[in-house]
Amino acid sequence: DVHVFSSFSATRSATLQPERIDKNNTRTFDRTNPTCLGKFLCYNSNMEDNEPRATLERLIADTGDDYASLSKLVERNAAYIQQYMKRGTPKRLGERERGILARYFGVDETLLGAPDGNDRKGRPRSSGLRLIPKLRIDASAGPGALAGDDESIGQIGFDEKWLKNMGCQPSHLSLISVLGDSMAPTLIDGDDIMVDRSAADGPLRDGIHVIRIDDTLMVKRLAKGPGGRISVLSDNPAYPDWRDIDGAAVTVIGRVMWAGRRL
Repeated sequence: DVHVFSSFSATRSATLQPERIDKNNTRTFDRTNPTCLGKFLCYNSNMEDNEPRATLERLIADTGDDYASLSKLVERNAAYIQQYMKRGTPKRLGERERGILARYFGVDETLLGAPDGNDRKGRPRSSGLRLIPKLRIDASAGPGALAGDDESIGQIGFDEKWLKNMGCQPSHLSLISVLGDSMAPTLIDGDDIMVDRSAADGPLRDGIHVIRIDDTLMVKRLAKGPGGRISVLSDNPAYPDWRDIDGAAVTVIGRVMWAGRRL
């Protein structure tokens, strides 16, 4: 028995009236009944839970699918979708199952119950991702390229916990592209690399770094030597190395922490 409630407004000091039935047989609020608000909130909560079910029901009707086939699609038991639709179990679709169904029907996940980006008080939810800026700079992994400006041309999201496990502070990270093939096969032309700029302020560690030599920005493997000497190495044997040079000639911009490429 679903009761339809009319909208109401009240100040903090106002009391709630009990329900009464108007001439249209519609229940409205009686401001003297304290249980009325609880019923209204419960009704709203049930509506929020039922809207994704109604949407899914329409999608199933439009496509001619059945509950059992969709249960198989999300890799659940044959009764999973039927129980969700008819018995309310589970109360909400799981994140994995919701994502599969949204992609299958070609709809936004919010229509099937995904959060809309805000909590019930309208505050933004934390996605768990940190957006790292991609800069309009090419780091040479070949003959050399002059550094461009540091204009941001986009952002890529990375999991905060993953960054923490990597020992990275997000505010010190940038993404740039590799130019050339002197670091192949480790890095190839067009790769995106994540650079931790905080490495420029700490003691040098062996590994792949973005460096500047004579106003040329490049990505190379660095190896420490005694007395402040450094070897600047290319992973591609077709390119030369600079071994045992004065460390003062090399400006470390940051350490490469991650690389990604298109397959």
